[in-house]
Amino acid sequence: MEHTVYFADKSVIFTRTAPAGTDRVVVAVSDGPVSRTKIGKILETNNTVAVVADDPDAAFAAFAAEFTAVEAAGGVVVDARGAWLMIHRNGRWDLPKGHVEPGESLEACAEREIAEETGVAAHVVRPLCETLHAYWFPKTARWELKRTHWFELCTTATSALRPQTEEGIELVVWCTPDEAAEHVREAFPTIRCVARAMRE
Repeated sequence: MEHTVYFADKSVIFTRTAPAGTDRVVVAVSDGPVSRTKIGKILETNNTVAVVADDPDAAFAAFAAEFTAVEAAGGVVVDARGAWLMIHRNGRWDLPKGHVEPGESLEACAEREIAEETGVAAHVVRPLCETLHAYWFPKTARWELKRTHWFELCTTATSALRPQTEEGIELVVWCTPDEAAEHVREAFPTIRCVARAMRE
């Protein structure tokens, strides 16, 4: 199975076969350990790294072991008109999501986080996809690897939109499909993955 880990706009792909005709830097597991430090160095000057291994799952697991695992959930809320609920956070378009609390189901987390970040009550319709996002978290002084479980949700609520400003959210808006597609182009690659899953 392939695994893609995003570092903001850059990515690391764990795969069995080296991709052809791309600008990816290819690293073979057989050439030595593929550490977070090694990948970080390559990503300083490249956008994508393909880690080629006979067992991509094992190679990914060894890489992931260098991070603190974090589980999160969120999604795309669609209203009766087909509009998408989007947020603008820290200067970029995004979708509401957040950390899973102990004992909380993924679906309940997605619904809670959306309500907290936007003021909109929504209910899960279906799962969409999962994304992996690696980052340095200054508050805990550690590298984290966040697995976000994404859902499509629906709402009939007409409550006022309320951005959770303490989470860096500057704006919450309902977007037409065309507006959402334009915003997604400016978003992080993980959000583009979610948008593709919505179309499937």
